[in-house]
Amino acid sequence: MARPRNDTFLRALLREPVEYTPVWLMRQAGRYLPEYCETRKRAGSFLQLCKTPSLACEVTLQPLARYDLDAAILFSDILTVPDAMGLGLYFADGEGPKFERPLRQEWEIRDLTAPNPNDQLRYVMDAVVEIRRALDNSVPLIGFSGSPFTLACYMVEGGGSDDFRTVKSMLYNRPDLLHHILDINATAVTDYLNAQIESGVQAVMLFDTWGGALSHRAYREFSLAYLQKVIAGLKKSHGGERVPSIVFTKGGGQWLEAIANIGCDAIGLDWTTDLADAKKRVGHKVALQGNMDPMALFASAEAIAAETRRVLDSYGGGSGHVFNLGHGISQFTPPANVSVMVDTVHRHSSGT
Repeated sequence: MARPRNDTFLRALLREPVEYTPVWLMRQAGRYLPEYCETRKRAGSFLQLCKTPSLACEVTLQPLARYDLDAAILFSDILTVPDAMGLGLYFADGEGPKFERPLRQEWEIRDLTAPNPNDQLRYVMDAVVEIRRALDNSVPLIGFSGSPFTLACYMVEGGGSDDFRTVKSMLYNRPDLLHHILDINATAVTDYLNAQIESGVQAVMLFDTWGGALSHRAYREFSLAYLQKVIAGLKKSHGGERVPSIVFTKGGGQWLEAIANIGCDAIGLDWTTDLADAKKRVGHKVALQGNMDPMALFASAEAIAAETRRVLDSYGGGSGHVFNLGHGISQFTPPANVSVMVDTVHRHSSGT
């Protein structure tokens, strides 16, 4: 299997020489694009959009038609995995994702099993195949999953949370139960990402969105240990090409050295971490991805370009950097402002 014609993103992740800094955006296929909103309306619901491969393919490609991005990311949701475990995912208007059957009772937790990704999550694999066909090897396709701990937060809380009171109560009262959930989740996530790799994704990313909510000790025990378990179980290559892995713990800047030691190829950084400092600390071990504040995209074109250059200059020259936002793009972002950022990344990093 040949590398994509534009393989700059893959080369940067593997710290190979690049002509410019590649760029893609977390949530690049999403509600800030009017064409996405149209497709979602046609789908009837967010879940239907995720579960219809042709529509998932359509929205995956939409940002690439608008912007000169260096990678596509599979359109899906991190909660497809617990949904496939039978927890009953649904989306309440204005409230985000919810589960009909959150994990509260010990017997429910003991009964939890990892789904077969080629069965219960077949629609995701079908979408990967369709997207790869549509991309025609132009740019790489990124696959992803939520981390074991982040999935556990939703599975125990029953949805999003401000303080994670329920899952943290379990962490302190019954760590054995939380470890059981995390162990099942690690198996499920590993199987899920490996199935995506076999279906054709060319890099994978683990979103540890809520790892930063943990204490220093708890992060290592309940999040990092399971990230390491997933990374250890991942297929490192497919079709003769390396499949790099990215780990992103939002709020994880204090743990960069520990994350760099788990075997991933790159670390995603949120906007609170200084890129120059991160490069000094771990840049000899892993590539770095990030990390402009998503809110900078609400500024003027001049200010967006200046902030983009500042982030690039903070990393400095050389390979090993993938430009991205420090978290997902806001749904209220003016699409024209994204063009300013993407064009500035390419111009400034290539010296043109």
